Amino acid sequence: MRRFPRRALLSGAAAATLARPALAQLGTYPARSVRVINAYSPGGTADVVCRILFARLAERLGQGFAVENRPGAAGTIAAQAVARAPADGYTLLYDATAHSVNPSLFGTRLPYDTRRDLLPVFLAMVTPNTLMATPSFGPRTVPELIAHAKATPGKLDCASTGIGTVQHVSLELLNHRAGIQLNHVVYREIAAARNDLTSGRVPLQFSNVPSTLPLTQANQARCLAHCGPEPIAVLPGVPGFAEILPGFETWEWNGVFTPAGTPAELIGRLNAELNATIRDSFVTDRLTGLGALTRANTVEEFAAFREQQIEFFAGMVKLANIRID
Repeated sequence: MRRFPRRALLSGAAAATLARPALAQLGTYPARSVRVINAYSPGGTADVVCRILFARLAERLGQGFAVENRPGAAGTIAAQAVARAPADGYTLLYDATAHSVNPSLFGTRLPYDTRRDLLPVFLAMVTPNTLMATPSFGPRTVPELIAHAKATPGKLDCASTGIGTVQHVSLELLNHRAGIQLNHVVYREIAAARNDLTSGRVPLQFSNVPSTLPLTQANQARCLAHCGPEPIAVLPGVPGFAEILPGFETWEWNGVFTPAGTPAELIGRLNAELNATIRDSFVTDRLTGLGALTRANTVEEFAAFREQQIEFFAGMVKLANIRID
């Protein structure tokens, strides 16, 4: 079975505190269509995985799960909408890595409290980050990249899709661990970053496995390394940063949340059904082909994973002095 990051699912952590109002007819849930607010744009990794997952869940339960994309402000627009929604299981949040970055990035400016107002339900997938290079880029390996960066300090640009994103954090971690200085070039849209990478306007870009595959398969980019601890089947021959810089790991993840106050029994029911959904061979094959790693997980495990990720990003935001003005 595919594994999550070695330190991702921390054992012995307490589950999120759940309010327990009267639960009306759990056995009939869902009795009507459920709204799934996706914090990201159509066509991206989070959107693709979300739609695969909830389309199959709808078939399992015989009720619609309508995905509504509500991107913007690093996921906070969607998260705020769900935090304020009725805690009845009919409004869910599908969020990703920014969920665990935002508490340290925005601090008290967040219009909700991530830990208090949004309860973990299910960790849908994780995928390592990757470092891609334009085909004409000279260095072919991470050691060659590091040597080149040291020989030309401040001359190499590396793209990401925003300040404080996991791609930005991966770049800052590489700068810190390797003792180099790659310049952070911020793009608002992944398509623009991808176009500039493939055309050679920017030589490097941090991304993730599902976004990397189409470019490497079309020979529009090379993947220098990934940020996971083990080989990745869909990226044969691509080394992990950890082989050169031990312990170097960064991940993107997707997960499902409900508003605070949602009954624990209902959250448990959703977790059980989503676990069954990822065991479906159709879902497994689709996600494996994307490079999205899945495995069964409990509400408690996901809560512990979220806490670990919040703490990791808090440390990186402080280390790299990442700010949003």
